[in-house]
Amino acid sequence: MCGIVGAVGKGNVLPILLDGLKRLEYRGYDSAGVAVLDRHHKLRRTRSVGRIAALEQTLANAPALHGGAGIAHTRWATHGVASEANAHPHTCGGLALVCNGIIENHETLRAQQQADGFEFASQTDTEVVVNEIYRHTCAGLDLRAAVAASVAVLEGAYAIGVLSAEAPQRLVGARRGSSLVVGIGDGAAFIASDMLALLAVTRDYFILEDGDMVDIQHGKIAIVNARGQAQKRVRRTSALSPAATELGEYRHYMRKEIDQQSGAIANAMEGRISDTRLLEQCFGAEAKAIFDRTRAVHIIACGTSYHAGLVAAYWFEHYGVPCRVELASEFRSRTHVTPEHCLVVALSQSGETIDTLAAMQVAKQQRFGPCLAICNSPESSLVRAADVVLMTHAGVEISVASTKAFTTQLTALRLLVIALGRRFAMTAEQEAHLIAELRALPSKVEKVLQLEPAIAAIAEQFADKQHALFLGRGAHYPVAMEGALKLKEISYIHAEAYAAGELKHGPLALVDSEMPVISVAPNDRLLKKLKSNIEEVRARKAKLIVFADQASKIRPQANLQVINIAPVDRSMAPIIYTIPLQLLAYHVALIKGTDVDKPRNLAKSVTVE
Repeated sequence: MCGIVGAVGKGNVLPILLDGLKRLEYRGYDSAGVAVLDRHHKLRRTRSVGRIAALEQTLANAPALHGGAGIAHTRWATHGVASEANAHPHTCGGLALVCNGIIENHETLRAQQQADGFEFASQTDTEVVVNEIYRHTCAGLDLRAAVAASVAVLEGAYAIGVLSAEAPQRLVGARRGSSLVVGIGDGAAFIASDMLALLAVTRDYFILEDGDMVDIQHGKIAIVNARGQAQKRVRRTSALSPAATELGEYRHYMRKEIDQQSGAIANAMEGRISDTRLLEQCFGAEAKAIFDRTRAVHIIACGTSYHAGLVAAYWFEHYGVPCRVELASEFRSRTHVTPEHCLVVALSQSGETIDTLAAMQVAKQQRFGPCLAICNSPESSLVRAADVVLMTHAGVEISVASTKAFTTQLTALRLLVIALGRRFAMTAEQEAHLIAELRALPSKVEKVLQLEPAIAAIAEQFADKQHALFLGRGAHYPVAMEGALKLKEISYIHAEAYAAGELKHGPLALVDSEMPVISVAPNDRLLKKLKSNIEEVRARKAKLIVFADQASKIRPQANLQVINIAPVDRSMAPIIYTIPLQLLAYHVALIKGTDVDKPRNLAKSVTVE
C-alpha cells in the first residue's frame, strides 16, 4: 500500500503535500517524493529513500521548491527495491505521476513501449502508466483524455494522480480498486488516498467511485465515470479532526491506541444497547429481515481481523449459530459450495483491504447471501459495497500493529452474536447477562491496563530471545494467535501460537530453557486441561509466563511467572486477555529498539496483492 496526495491551490502547495505525506506515512515508508509545477510552469521533482523526514532533509538541502500545483507519494515497495529511482513521482516528458496499486499487465505494456523507443528509469510497474499517458498526449489528446485512454488498457487495482507542465493549475486523478478522495478547499482542491491526509486544509470531500476520474482545473472539480459521463458525487464532511493523528503525550501511536481502548469499546456500544437488550436497529432498517433469514455465518477477513473472526466463531456456535471463518485471500481463490441462507461478515479496520474486498465480491457473485461489513472507516469501499454495516467507531488507528481496532471488532461481533443468537438458542436472561458484561467492559479494560509495570518488567527477559511460543485453548487460542502476531510484527521475534492441546503433536519439540512460552489462562471450563499443558512445558524447563485469572489458583513457581488478571466473565475474557499481550509486545519492541509504529516491510492496510 502506498499513499498519494495532490493539490492545486492559490499559493505554494508544498507544505500541504508534505503534511499530507506525514499523515499517510502509515501507508508506506520505503521512500517518498514530491513534484510541483513552479511559477514558470516547469516540473520540478525531489525524491528520497526512507521516511518523510529524509525527504524533508533532501528538500532543505536543495533549491527551494515552490509551486501552485503538485503531487506527492509515500511508497510501500511492491515492484522494485526501495531506491530513489523507484520512488514516485515518475516522469515522462512534461508529465509526473503518482500511483497506489499494482498494474498487472505492466510487462506487456513495458515490452510495447520499449519497442516504441521508451527508456525506463525504474524497476516499477508504475512507470508504464506515465509513459502510456505521454504517448497519448503526443498524439494530441489533452490531459484528461490521455489519462482516460491510458487507464482503459490498464489491468489491476490502482489510484493515480497526474500533473502536466503543459497544463498548469490542473490535476487529474483516477481510481480502480484503490481508494481516492477529492478534498474541497477555499479556492483549492486536493486528491488523497484517504481523508487523513487532508485534515489540515479541509474536512469537506467527495469519494470517487470505482472507475471515476477527476479533473481539477484552477480549483474547479469535474468528475466523470468510466464511460466518460459527468457525475455528481455526494459532498461529505469528515468527523475526523487534525488532532486525531497527533501523538500528544505519547511516545508511540501504538501505546496511545492501547490506552484508548476503553473509550473506543464504549463508543462501539454507544446507542446500541439498553440496560438489558441489544437495540437491533443499530444494524440498519434492512437488518431484521436479513437476520430472520440467516441460518449460518461465514466470516472473511485478513490478519488481526481474521483472529477476531476466529474468536467470534466460538461465540456464535455456543448459541447454536453455525459459523465458518476464512482468510479472505483463500476464500477468493478456491471453489465454493454455496450455503443456503448464509450471512457473509466481512471484517476490516480500513475497509480497503484488497483481499477482503475481492472476497466480498466473490461471495456476491456466487450468491452466498447478504454481506455485513464490520469496519472502522465509514467512507471505505467495503462499507459502500455491503448490504448491512456495523461501524466499530474505534477512531483513527495509525500504528501498523492493530490494537483498538481488534478489541472494537470483538465488541461489534459480540453485538452481532446477540442479534443472531436470540434467533437460535440464546435466552432473554442470557442476553441480559451479556449486555451487563458489555456495559462493564470499559472499566475492566482500564483495570487491566494497570498491569503495565509488571508486564514491562517481564519484557526485559526477551532482550536476547529470537523465538517465543504462545498457548491458548478454546476462544483463547485465537487470542494467543493475536499475541504472537503482535510480538512478531513489532519486535521481529519469531513467535508461533498453538492450541495448547496440540503441544504433543509437534511444538513440544521446540521447547527448552531458551524458549519463552506465554499462555493465557482464564477461569473457564478448559482451565484444568490448560494446567496440564503448562506442566508439560515446565517439565521441559521452559520459561513460562502465564496471564491467569486470580481464581485459577495458578501460583508462581520455578520457571513459572504469573500475572494475575482480575476476574472477568468468560464471555468477555478474550477481549480482556488480549490487552496484556499487546503491552508485552510493545515493551519487548522497546527493548529490542525496533520501530514500533512502522515495522519493516509492513503497511497498515494491504491494498495491493
